[in-house]
Amino acid sequence: MARNPRNARRPGASARPDKTRAARRPAGARSARTSLGDRLTAWRQHHRDSLADALGRMRAAPTSTLMTALVIAIALALPAGLAVLLDNARTITSDWEGNAHLSVFLDIDTSEVRQREMAKEWQTFDGVDHTEVITRQQALDEFKAQSGFGEVLQALPDNPLPPLIVVYPGNNEPAALEHLQARLSALPGVDNAQLDVAWVRRLHAILELADRLIGVLTLALAGAVVLVVVNTVRLAIESRREEIVVIKIVGGTDGFVRRPFLYAGFCFGFAGGLLALALVLAALWWLGEPIDELLNLYNSEHSLTGMSPATGLVLPFFSGTLGLLGAWLAVSRHLGDIEPQF
Repeated sequence: MARNPRNARRPGASARPDKTRAARRPAGARSARTSLGDRLTAWRQHHRDSLADALGRMRAAPTSTLMTALVIAIALALPAGLAVLLDNARTITSDWEGNAHLSVFLDIDTSEVRQREMAKEWQTFDGVDHTEVITRQQALDEFKAQSGFGEVLQALPDNPLPPLIVVYPGNNEPAALEHLQARLSALPGVDNAQLDVAWVRRLHAILELADRLIGVLTLALAGAVVLVVVNTVRLAIESRREEIVVIKIVGGTDGFVRRPFLYAGFCFGFAGGLLALALVLAALWWLGEPIDELLNLYNSEHSLTGMSPATGLVLPFFSGTLGLLGAWLAVSRHLGDIEPQF
């Protein structure tokens, strides 16, 4: 039987590959590398999406969001308001401490000229701000005016009051006052140097105690804020359990799942800090008028001052940090318990 000449193979044809068929074959899988810029872009995009997701869920549940933020605000407003009042107390009592002085009684036979020389000499001492001379006659006239025994004193043959130098110290610390008292008492011509330092010690002790109480209260209420956020984020995790399982099935990492909850915790804390700032400012405005009136009755030039701008700026971010810490604790504790079941 004759062969079809079209089907006949030419010599050497079987040894050459069919280029057309080779070109039509599908190519094998290729590995692709993601650049660092693309990774940073994706990382920023997911952070923006996580923040938007957290804010969107907060807006979707305004009642629960407001209640959580109010709990955080009340917990932080109390120590913040007390700290502002303590700063005002320190400012007001600084003038009271400035009234601390030593009454140095000289020997009764000290002349007025010598008394003034001693007062001028003492002004050069370390720890002395200035001195005031009260002569025997000035002391007698003042005693007559204040005691009401003027007629009795006139019956005395001589003035019984000694010359006096009032020393105003430059340092009102109790230890410095006692050191200055001991130095003046040892000088010649000094009969007695009196210093009532007990009230200064009491004032310092009260302010120090109040400062430490506010510190302890701040730590306790900061812990309460963290626990509130932990409970809130834990409930959010439980409500999104199925969604988390699906994300992990398709390859989502723990960091990918964790990020929206961390933003939610920070947002809760930041909102609570803003509300705490508003509560403190409202309380200071409400208390300002009666406190200023009370200070005027004591002839004080001070008035109630509000929270400093630095404190007002730090408070929301401090609260947001507490919220972030609470969210991290909640996610670290409960996110590992949610795993796909195959």
